[in-house]
Amino acid sequence: MTRLPADLRLDRIRCLRRERPRLRGAGWTAAGVVLLALSGFASGELRFGDLLSERRGALLRDFLRNEALPPELRGEAFHVLAWLRWLAGVWTGPEAGGAIASLAIGVLAVVLAGAAAVLLMPAATRTLMTRDPFLEPPESAGRGAWRAVPRVARLFCVLLRAIPEYIWAFLLLGIFPHGAWPAVLALALHNGGILARLGADTLENADPRPPRSLRMLGAGRGSIALAALGPQCFGRLLLYFFYRFETCLREATVIGMLGILSLGHLVVEARARDRQDLMIAWILLGSLLVLAADLVSHLVRRAVRRQGLS
Repeated sequence: MTRLPADLRLDRIRCLRRERPRLRGAGWTAAGVVLLALSGFASGELRFGDLLSERRGALLRDFLRNEALPPELRGEAFHVLAWLRWLAGVWTGPEAGGAIASLAIGVLAVVLAGAAAVLLMPAATRTLMTRDPFLEPPESAGRGAWRAVPRVARLFCVLLRAIPEYIWAFLLLGIFPHGAWPAVLALALHNGGILARLGADTLENADPRPPRSLRMLGAGRGSIALAALGPQCFGRLLLYFFYRFETCLREATVIGMLGILSLGHLVVEARARDRQDLMIAWILLGSLLVLAADLVSHLVRRAVRRQGLS
């Protein structure tokens, strides 16, 4: 391949630079973000000196040497067997049911969220909710219901995910004062809205040729969604599902701080009893649950790819 002379290369680079796509307002947006970040430090509430002061160092050393260690193991040399006995006592005791509760809450919540998303996705898909799907563009779908259905469905998804899971659970505690249902329903409502919106966008961006061919053969919306859009988007939808599953496991811990039995409830109790060692143990156990969910997600998606479904 012949190399261009240096002056021609520079001219070509300048030409490409002039022709590159430009995002209007990008510079002003970046400057605004920087100014907002700097305003936090200018307010005096945030000071780097607080992070590096001698008092912070002393507190950190005391935490690592004393508070983070179980009372029965403080001041002793490190013994693997002693630590293993302590861990076995913590993770096999009656309080360890919080880990099982967190897992159950996350699994049930994401299953309900997935079911809700399957029901909402078709209604929120603008290419499917037209007078004659995939044979006319959504903007020419006509007036009335065909324009209103996807808009209302998408607005409903926005409302579901606009309220944080913690707030949903706080509201639902007035209806279900006991048990884990507030956490399950809160996670299902919030994540159902997210999955439905992501799924609808995925279906809209699918290759329109297979569903158009089915429509020309007389297939209805349900057949198009199941036979053309579903198989085409299955891998992406599965990715979203497992991502929200990991989120449900994490948020089940946070919602437990409202008093619902889960790892979050155990963390609050350990903090109230000034048992930092137990608090760290429950936090690490929650991390292990999320790592296990990520491993399951990886294995399932790899199996799906092998079957050629993504």
